[in-house]
Amino acid sequence: MKTATFWVQVFAVGCGIVTLSFAETPCEKLKSLSLPDTTLTAVEAVAPGPYQSPAGAGRGAGGVVNGQPQMLPAHCRVAAILKPSSDSDIRMELWMPSESWNGKFQMVGNGGWAGIISFPQMGAALREGYATASTDTGHQGGNGMFALDHPEKIVDFGWRAVHETALKSKALIAAFYGNSPKYSYWNGCSTGGRQALVEVTKFPDDFDGVIAGAPANPHIHLHAAGVERSIELMNNPQGALTQAKVETLHKAVMAACDALDGLKDGLIENPKKCHFDPKSLLCTETDSDSCLTEAQVKTVNIVYADVKTNKGEIIWTGFEPGGELQYASLRNIPTQPGGGWDSIRILGHQDANYDFHKFDLDSDVALADKSGIDAHTYDLTPFKQHGGKLLMYHGWADPAIAPGNTVNFYNGVLATMGNHQDDWLRLFMVPGMQHCSGGSGTDQFNKMAALERWREDGVAPNRILAEHVNSGQVDMTRPLCPYPQEAVYNGTGSIHDAANFSCKAK
Repeated sequence: MKTATFWVQVFAVGCGIVTLSFAETPCEKLKSLSLPDTTLTAVEAVAPGPYQSPAGAGRGAGGVVNGQPQMLPAHCRVAAILKPSSDSDIRMELWMPSESWNGKFQMVGNGGWAGIISFPQMGAALREGYATASTDTGHQGGNGMFALDHPEKIVDFGWRAVHETALKSKALIAAFYGNSPKYSYWNGCSTGGRQALVEVTKFPDDFDGVIAGAPANPHIHLHAAGVERSIELMNNPQGALTQAKVETLHKAVMAACDALDGLKDGLIENPKKCHFDPKSLLCTETDSDSCLTEAQVKTVNIVYADVKTNKGEIIWTGFEPGGELQYASLRNIPTQPGGGWDSIRILGHQDANYDFHKFDLDSDVALADKSGIDAHTYDLTPFKQHGGKLLMYHGWADPAIAPGNTVNFYNGVLATMGNHQDDWLRLFMVPGMQHCSGGSGTDQFNKMAALERWREDGVAPNRILAEHVNSGQVDMTRPLCPYPQEAVYNGTGSIHDAANFSCKAK
């Protein structure tokens, strides 16, 4: 790295403004930087080699791929604690390639309640040449108890930790390289998808391109729907399906709907077109593995059904036909409302002992929504005007976050901003894919490359090549098509080869 003196321009960070002056230096000399509301806890040059959990990382862990440690290039590691409020305790990490920086910044999202830094995802970005960052969103642990009597920590979890980490990371990148990143990208799935939508809503200038996978947004509605569904299942205690009956159900669904797309291949291209009625499996005489009792039919309908308020408003969509083998609620009748209950009892009522028997979908959702952690607007005009590109994706067989909710968000944007938004917004639904990845569909695809070509070169993703990998070998490729288009078999050639499919509106 060359040594050259330069000035980093004045920039705004939260409630403060700072001007930095320094020479372009090795990593350790970043220790002298002073940023608002920021304590640098580690600044170190890391040699190339297998990933090891950073010393003192505390809240972060992991970093293996297929059982082997990630190999990381040499980089400058910066860890920091951010305190935009007196009660904030936001941990962040930034890794910057020592050589061959691609000139870009990629921030990676979280899962669940967050509470850890996403080191494995950072490692993947670092190996591709990005300066990369992640935050634990200001708390430790995988539940909502951090928010009890800590309103500022709710703000940190909801949006502030991501925004502040993005700003501080950009300042540190400019200090280290002598140049700000040419492009800044967000890459997240699940909670990371929610964080993506909150960012484009609240801070449309933070990122030039955003990947929002299987967004858990609104977080409150996702969890409230889970509580409502759990209570309905508890009230139907005889409705649990055995594994054999789940397999019977799934086979019947596939028999009814697999060929709706013109190809019988073990995948339902668009489950919204599948109108399978579980009553068709109702036992007529004796119970057996090949039929469902009335209580079991009710369970299946609960899992498939949208969760609605008393006024008929959809709080969260139901799970789609085709993913039955992964829908645990078909087999296991809950006795408690599950981890989502924290969104109601803590974010809503601020009462760890709140009795779930008092749960009221309409009033409790309205109360918990006041936490302000979610993206509720469909008007993303400021992000569009910034020149941002939003690439969304979701697996149709997702057993954790119902994919119909993402389709509804996409349609909500079109209804609000007009039908022709594909110059900056595209949604890719993945047949057979489970939560963020996995499943029988082609779940492996280079989302970031598609986003970069779109944002940097103006080449919109009209189709994305996706692969299914079995035991390390690619055994199927398919195109992913911009919704509502579908992958249609051309009629000749292998059905396992994407070259024999076209994206068409149906």
